[in-house]
Amino acid sequence: MGVYPIKKALEIAQDLGLDLVEISPDAKPPVCKAIDYNKFVYEQRKRRRAIQANTSKVVVKEIRFGPNTDDHDYEFKKNHAEKFLKEGAKLKAYVFFRGRSIVYKDQGEILLLRLARDLEEFGKVEQMPKMEGKRMNMFIAPIKKGK
Repeated sequence: MGVYPIKKALEIAQDLGLDLVEISPDAKPPVCKAIDYNKFVYEQRKRRRAIQANTSKVVVKEIRFGPNTDDHDYEFKKNHAEKFLKEGAKLKAYVFFRGRSIVYKDQGEILLLRLARDLEEFGKVEQMPKMEGKRMNMFIAPIKKGK
């Protein structure tokens, strides 16, 4: 159409039976369009929903070990961790130290590093084992499969 003063633009919009909608208020001069406002709002909502649908939600699954977890329990939990990573979920593996078991910090770290080594074809370590309070945490993110 062209560049018009506000009054003239408002008159044109009313003549066309449309609303004058401010599209970009920060621009100099402000950008307005003569459109149906309800349709404009509907299109914005539709665009927002489409963007929201395309975002992926990060799922974090947790696996808990004790510092003295035996081999059978370790294998059982490792298989679950493998399944979680294949599904695309992040994995938070942690060793929980209760009471005096805190003296086995090195065993807990060895256990988590062993898990990281066993799962390296399914995921990569995001955070190496780190002590936080009474637990030692490690995060593993799934490896994205190429198309």
